[in-house]
Amino acid sequence: MVLPTLYSLATGPWTTEAGVQGPIVLATGTWLLLRRLPEIRAKAVHGSLPIATAMMLVAIPLYVFGRAFDFISIEVAALLLALLATAYAYVGFQVLKALWFPIFYLGFMIPLPGWVLDYITLPLKQLVSEVVTTTLQWLGYPVARVGVTIYIAQYQLLVEDACAGLNSLVSLISIGLFYVYILHNSSAKYSILLLMLVIPIAILANVVRVMALVLLTYYFGDAVAQGFLHNFAGMVTFTSALLLIFLVDTLLRPVRRWLGGEDGHAA
Repeated sequence: MVLPTLYSLATGPWTTEAGVQGPIVLATGTWLLLRRLPEIRAKAVHGSLPIATAMMLVAIPLYVFGRAFDFISIEVAALLLALLATAYAYVGFQVLKALWFPIFYLGFMIPLPGWVLDYITLPLKQLVSEVVTTTLQWLGYPVARVGVTIYIAQYQLLVEDACAGLNSLVSLISIGLFYVYILHNSSAKYSILLLMLVIPIAILANVVRVMALVLLTYYFGDAVAQGFLHNFAGMVTFTSALLLIFLVDTLLRPVRRWLGGEDGHAA
């Protein structure tokens, strides 16, 4: 079950911007589990066979359905459930409870369905385009907006999904949580707090990206803005957002201590 699904991910979602975090999550999530192997072996107690079987009776039909009808999201989710059922049967609930973060973190491997992408992306695109247009108008640029299309001088730019914050949002959330867990052994409360802050950071970073592309188009033309600089702006934006997360985490050190973020269980 694992190998065919990994192949489907590697040749499908992981080749797109929306699934770029998949291989990173798989590698780092597996490492999080492997580094806890001595603890797992020491505390392992066989789980309830009827419960593990019930989980498998849900996971396997879902896996077959997802693979047969090419629903990769259902296929990956069912595979993770099957692996969780197997782990529960061998090591028990208490060990899985102690491994709550790696298990939750590996859930970021599940590709978001297309309808979820469309549902979330549309308001993000509208928000980004509105903020960019309003800001540039205030600065005196000849810019207007119709829906998610931005007009500046004789140029027309469509705020694509990749510029709307969703793709970098998913990646930043996963990497941000991994960072918090490894460096601070933080509590669930602090992880949730940083997660809530990652969302506006990602959106802000993409506002800056779109604004930069609009200005590049205005001053140097569409060919320059949509060429190498388009992808380069995306890399710079993602890196800047990641650095901003680190800065916010540093500024929130008193809050982290108050929530017990540095006194939690060793990662």
